[in-house]
Amino acid sequence: MAADGALLFDAAAHDPFRARTRSGSLGSSAIRNRIDDLVTWANTEASRHGLPGQTIPADPHGRIGTARFRRTLAWHIARRPGGLVALAIQYGHLRTALDTDEAGRYGTRSRGGIHRLVDIETALATADTAADLTERFHDGEGISGPAARQALLRATTGPLFQGGLVKRDFPVKHELARRHLARDGGVLYDNPHALLLCLYRRDRALCRNDEQLTAPVLDRCVPGCGNVVRTDQQAAALRQRAEQLERKAGLFPEPIGERLHVNATRLRTWADDHDRTRITTEENPT
Repeated sequence: MAADGALLFDAAAHDPFRARTRSGSLGSSAIRNRIDDLVTWANTEASRHGLPGQTIPADPHGRIGTARFRRTLAWHIARRPGGLVALAIQYGHLRTALDTDEAGRYGTRSRGGIHRLVDIETALATADTAADLTERFHDGEGISGPAARQALLRATTGPLFQGGLVKRDFPVKHELARRHLARDGGVLYDNPHALLLCLYRRDRALCRNDEQLTAPVLDRCVPGCGNVVRTDQQAAALRQRAEQLERKAGLFPEPIGERLHVNATRLRTWADDHDRTRITTEENPT
């Protein structure tokens, strides 16, 4: 749908008549025109195939805008291979960054929604995260963070979730996934953007903002949270990201450049803290 490195709705690709005068994504008026074209095409196809129930009704408030199209786009993203993860990245959601009700609102065409699929996929992802942490630790990698020892204990002794999406036992898999994710303080989430792991426990989560959440909001990760776990690999990635920020700092005006320098220093501090406090197999992790 888009060239490598290009935006999804790149003006250069989708608005050739104004490509010389516009950069970035399509403007609001162009997006609305494209949505109108999409509605016309979809309704024509529904009529041609004798599917009146699949037509897109007129919006009583006027032209269909980007807010309503957001849900249409999410529905298609969710049904691509790996789509639930892509949906999480696109909208900052999933159970790792989103409660299941939110996924249902964005990716559903029925009352049931996709929240059961999100439960199963998230349970599988958290099980993989726990298994990967255990394997890395036994291979000599160090880990740190206020929840590091508890994460190791949970990963090595806690119940595991195993099972893919098999249609005939889908309800059973969903119930197992729901129970797996309900273990407060026993589920390990990966946050690749913040370069840390989260052993989510509600009473010490700083991402909650007084909300009653059953999973972390990973796009609101707060440094110093009591749920944080970090590995050697993530500490190395922090230093790599700091170097990238330092290189960018020299290309920007002083206020922005100084901010990038500060952020780079903060990342290196977190990496240094990890090196100073990390635990390895030479210690008793419990």
